Amino acid sequence: MSIHATLIVVSDRAAAGERADETAELLRPDLHAAGFRLVQVVVVPDEREQIAEAVRAAAAATALVLTTGGTGIALRDVTPEATRAVIELEIPGLAELMRARSLERTIHAAGSRAIAGALGRAIVVNLPGRPQGARECFGFIAAALPHLVAVRQGPVGDASHGARDA
Repeated sequence: MSIHATLIVVSDRAAAGERADETAELLRPDLHAAGFRLVQVVVVPDEREQIAEAVRAAAAATALVLTTGGTGIALRDVTPEATRAVIELEIPGLAELMRARSLERTIHAAGSRAIAGALGRAIVVNLPGRPQGARECFGFIAAALPHLVAVRQGPVGDASHGARDA
């Protein structure tokens, strides 16, 4: 059984219909391989309230919410702020892992402000806006996500946490 996921594409140009976003189709096979099914793609402009509302709605409907775009330092990059405004807790290790692994490939990753966290029963992760960068970053954290989703969805037995019987 696949875990349902939503992709929120944050882009003024895509929201205005000026360009098509390729991220969903690029991520779909990687999501599937990690046990997720992309059930919804939402496109919003780089507007804090619209991003926040999209994250809230997606978290109410799916267990994994990925955003792409708006994580850099451009004047309109507000995705981390919108995400931080709605999540209940941060999961810094996911963002740290994405940045660390990305820095092995490009110094530009030092400018990433992506965050990850939990809202309700969902895990929320900011990915880069460049489709290939989003795919790479998802790949860096994919193995951790099913467990994090399971923990957020409900009780997980001690064996899942590496505990051993005495």
